[in-house]
Amino acid sequence: METYYNPEDLKKFGKISDFQPAMGKKFFDYYGEVFKPGALTAREKSLIALAVSHVVQCPYCIDAYTEDCMEKGCDEEQMMEAVHVGAAIKSGATLVHGVQMMEKYKKLSM
Repeated sequence: METYYNPEDLKKFGKISDFQPAMGKKFFDYYGEVFKPGALTAREKSLIALAVSHVVQCPYCIDAYTEDCMEKGCDEEQMMEAVHVGAAIKSGATLVHGVQMMEKYKKLSM
């Protein structure tokens, strides 16, 4: 099946440094540091990343963090709950912007 996103491209992620090595190195250093255990466990960070992957709708990230979560012992219920948390925050953020529309409407209809 032909898609816009080639799953094989995920394996090439490290090549983003090819055109800009200095910035690529900084990104990967930062990325690696972020995912080290700290106040949150690596498992918790993986679940957060899975939720965010769905919110930003990145198929590469969804694939990567589904696998990462499974490797860290997350089950399907935990992973889907994380996705629902992301969906709730995204929908809440969308709806709260409705206040802006409501206020603009009130102002224009006076």
